[in-house]
Amino acid sequence: MKVVSYNLRKHRAIDELAALDERYSPDVLCLQEVETTGLAEHVGRLQLAHSTTGNRLGLAVYFRPDRYEFEVVQSFALKKSLHDHLLRPAHERLVGVRLRDLAADREFVVASFHAAPLTALNSLRRHQIHAALNELARLGPGLPILMVGDYNYPVFKDNLAEKVREAGYELTLSDSRTYTRYKYFRGHFDLATSVGFDIERVETLPRGSSDHLPILVDARYATATEQEIEQAIGA
Repeated sequence: MKVVSYNLRKHRAIDELAALDERYSPDVLCLQEVETTGLAEHVGRLQLAHSTTGNRLGLAVYFRPDRYEFEVVQSFALKKSLHDHLLRPAHERLVGVRLRDLAADREFVVASFHAAPLTALNSLRRHQIHAALNELARLGPGLPILMVGDYNYPVFKDNLAEKVREAGYELTLSDSRTYTRYKYFRGHFDLATSVGFDIERVETLPRGSSDHLPILVDARYATATEQEIEQAIGA
């Protein structure tokens, strides 16, 4: 399975999506900072599963309807930062979709995530990540989960990875930096968190008009059973 995640930088990279589909043929496309009003139902071969409605700039998930069957979707509001309370840039910071793989005849959950901005503390973002994973585990109990997006986590990723592992998940960085806009905030901002998947590669794709570079996640189902996944994440 191939999943592309892309922060569009206030929707300005929207016209690049069809070319991404044409070049990389992703099975799922997860977007952040997209204008959800009037969003296209199809991008190339991809169909819109869901987009947030709580604010103009939000999240969206597209999938390949010839390979996957849409089952359940839910968006979630997570703990807000001071920036969120004052400016209300994002009410919903997570969209989770449960899909059925038509070829493998099995279900999984994929999600688009956007953490609080850099003005917030890493501790708040860790809280949001933990809460997001708990919500996804409830959306698909015992199912493989892949959450991708803009984690806005500039430093101390080893600590984040340790906290994620303690919760039963794996955090995977891409092969090169995904954010280079500011001198002091460069690095891997766009990440993948998973359980029940073996992540074969996370590739940073060429730069477009966004300040974030898109990432391409190559994943395959792990051999873990639903019971083993539930035990790993404490569900």
